[in-house]
Amino acid sequence: MKDYRRGAHTTFEIHLHLVWVTKYRKPVLTGEVGLRVRELLREICGNHEVTIMKGHISKDHVHLFVSIPPQVTISRLLQMLKGKSSFKLMHEFAHLRKKFWGRHMWARGYFCVSSGNVTDEVIAQYIEGQNHDQDSDFRVEGEPEAG
Repeated sequence: MKDYRRGAHTTFEIHLHLVWVTKYRKPVLTGEVGLRVRELLREICGNHEVTIMKGHISKDHVHLFVSIPPQVTISRLLQMLKGKSSFKLMHEFAHLRKKFWGRHMWARGYFCVSSGNVTDEVIAQYIEGQNHDQDSDFRVEGEPEAG
């Protein structure tokens, strides 16, 4: 059987590919800054039970492939990753404060896509199989037929 992550009352596997870019796509994530970004992201994820399965820091953007617990929302995770890393990097590297006026190092927004071992088609077929001969997309078991 597959090794799913477990919580007190949950069994789950939530994998996400996350990407975000520096403001103005400035190529600043190199050398010591890049190493510090990696360290900060590992720390932030570790504090919130988020597992980094793979990651890559390019000169102007970050890719993370993570496993998150159900209580961590995607928007909150990105808010923490971008907000805390930006705050600490701007504080620690004076040259970044000169490049990014307004104290915002990351561009607005992000890319996120979920990943899994089961395709959308398999899930739809499974749910359809639960409906037996019903043709509705969202049925309640025992519901009288419309007619």
